[in-house]
Amino acid sequence: MSLPADLRYTASHEWIRSEPDGTVTVGITDHAQAALGDLVFLELPKAGRKVKAGEAVAVVESVKAASDVYAPVSGEVVASNDSIAGAPESVNQDAYGAWLFRIRPGDATELAKLLDAAAYQATIA
Repeated sequence: MSLPADLRYTASHEWIRSEPDGTVTVGITDHAQAALGDLVFLELPKAGRKVKAGEAVAVVESVKAASDVYAPVSGEVVASNDSIAGAPESVNQDAYGAWLFRIRPGDATELAKLLDAAAYQATIA
């Protein structure tokens, strides 16, 4: 299983990449997409939506189940990856390349509370 060391993670299986402009990019982990199976539908948040850390903001649906995707930090959604909304299978093909949405954090200190790769690995072991 792929687990990039330069990303942060949540116990609810989201990955987070800090961007140079101060935003964070969010997707689901390789572990999550493998557990869900073939994805068939994505419901992504709209730009401008204010979110709280831990709030359900997106939905990924597979042939097996639907699962919420949670905001890893509080802030404002600044973008959704509309190009994958019509191609949910791209998340199965490259979980770390197929991001779902971006947030501009309201409190950058929340990022320090996220898991590093080793801590996330321990939660899924």
